[in-house]
Amino acid sequence: MSVVRTEDRGAVRIVTIDRPEARNAFGGEVISQLYRALVEADSDDGVLAVVLTGADPAFCAGVDLKQAAAEGEAYFRRHRDEPVIAQTGRMRKPIIGAVNGACFTGGLELALGCDFLVASERAVFADTHARVGVRPGGGMTARLPSVVGMAWARRMSFCGEVVDAALALRIGLVTEVVPHERLLDRAVGLATAATEPPADVLQAVKRMYVEGSGAPVQAALETERAIAEAGSTDLAALEERRRAVTARNRAQLAR
Repeated sequence: MSVVRTEDRGAVRIVTIDRPEARNAFGGEVISQLYRALVEADSDDGVLAVVLTGADPAFCAGVDLKQAAAEGEAYFRRHRDEPVIAQTGRMRKPIIGAVNGACFTGGLELALGCDFLVASERAVFADTHARVGVRPGGGMTARLPSVVGMAWARRMSFCGEVVDAALALRIGLVTEVVPHERLLDRAVGLATAATEPPADVLQAVKRMYVEGSGAPVQAALETERAIAEAGSTDLAALEERRRAVTARNRAQLAR
């Protein structure tokens, strides 16, 4: 079953996570198909920029904790063998995140690997790693502070607050908020603008930004620590905390 869709608009490839019934969480097929789609887009000479989004109502809810609890180590091995969350940050070509809804935890890490984000007015963001009881392993502590500043990064990670689109724009997490129905066209328009400079020059400029930030090194260290801890994770307790966090987030959004 296909859980990732791709569409080309000129030299821009749209990659859509299409598992809406699970809020586009990283089930096993999502991990494999999204990883392959991103790698293929980056290696395709006909693709000059990428837009990453999710099927409504969510962008990506992150790790599928139900599947992780059921499969145990095999689930986390998939993430190591096909590091989909890290792949956005490894792209040579420009990649723009079109955040259409909930963008939580591992989904936020996925988004932070993009060069920049455009959000629908329906977008909401949260880092619930600590509340669920796991360490981030996809670059959160490396990339989030460089986007929103250290204080807001710590606030999001420590408190697990849900940040709406307006606040995300104010703190610099996203570059623009647009009406929901205009999101994809706006993101494709920006991606198309990024295809206009010579590709080799733009990729060199992107490489300078990435290497100058120091994020790849810090993200790699974060991943090593998370992998070292993964073997001792109590997955049943993790699932129980996930339910509690989900209920808390729904209560926040209902206010």
